[in-house]
Amino acid sequence: MKQYGIIILFLLLLSACKKRQQEPVVNPWGEEIVDEDFDLDDIEQAGEMIALTISGPETYYDYRGIHLGVHTMLCQQLADSLGVRLRIELCRDTTELLDKLQNGDADIIAYPILPISSSSPGWKVAEGKTQLKEMLESWYNNERMVTVCKEEQRLLKSGGGVRRKVFAPMLNSKGGVISQYDGLFKRHCQPIKWDWRLMAAQCYQESTFDPNALSWAGARGLMQIMPSTADHLGLSREQLNQPEPNIAAAARYLKELEQSFSDVKNRRERQDFVLAAYNGGAHHVRDAMALAEKEGHNPYRWKDVSIYVLKLSEPRYYQHPIVKYGYMRGSETVDYVQSIRQRYQHYCGVRSVSAGNSVPQKSQNAKHRSKYNL
Repeated sequence: MKQYGIIILFLLLLSACKKRQQEPVVNPWGEEIVDEDFDLDDIEQAGEMIALTISGPETYYDYRGIHLGVHTMLCQQLADSLGVRLRIELCRDTTELLDKLQNGDADIIAYPILPISSSSPGWKVAEGKTQLKEMLESWYNNERMVTVCKEEQRLLKSGGGVRRKVFAPMLNSKGGVISQYDGLFKRHCQPIKWDWRLMAAQCYQESTFDPNALSWAGARGLMQIMPSTADHLGLSREQLNQPEPNIAAAARYLKELEQSFSDVKNRRERQDFVLAAYNGGAHHVRDAMALAEKEGHNPYRWKDVSIYVLKLSEPRYYQHPIVKYGYMRGSETVDYVQSIRQRYQHYCGVRSVSAGNSVPQKSQNAKHRSKYNL
């Protein structure tokens, strides 16, 4: 009887596994798709292509909320040509890439795991997806790769690609006025207990006090808030370029980042970590903290951690098992924090003036020039 019970249990488990394997895929419109191979037609119907890759400067990295890396950008173009969204999943190494592809967890490996040729970027398509493989071979050519390389370099050389008017860093130094938004900085820095001049220095770094500043990545307004971040902060898209809602949302974000770095007990140090996270992402900063601690440095001192923010652009470090979020263009983040601190020191010589909402627009007589970095 015991043997029969074991056999019945085995059959029930096998049946359950088969049922899970046969569960239909549901596309964004709620339509069920059942296809063992799930080839190109099914990908188009589902509206999503899943690609695997490994973090690196040529493959994938997050830059100001945008996924860059030549292979990721090229894969995005492929997805665009199919009219589907792209979902990127990161793996630690090529073994994990191949295992996940073989297990049916993705459609394609967007990583040069094979020799790159005139008809292939070195990617591997999952077995059975003959339509997708043929489509990739007919779609890809060397010219596409060259074009994507040039586009990435153009974006990076543009310094973030912020389209803005550049105003003077001080509106009236003798009168103690940094910008026409001083009153807003004072008001919204009170709840987070920041010196308003530090936020003013950050604002100048982000947009040079231009409320209509727009980055190539889509960040907008005085504090260069991404639309996705605005959604998270409860800031409507219509308000992104409005000075007070933009500054208020940025202050809420700074407070949120402060709370996420509450283990950095020194307030002055914590502000540097917050600024770095605002620019380069909190996850990358946490990776740098872990590396600093691993190598015997103080993970709660920005001077120590900034070294590893820089090192996250080196394979030895961004491929380290302790690093969870991979490659980072750390030099920009380190420069960002340093520039804000230097400007803040300059602003610290400014005496506090009336806490009114703003200086009248007509008093904005400081020299300015148009600057377009797109």
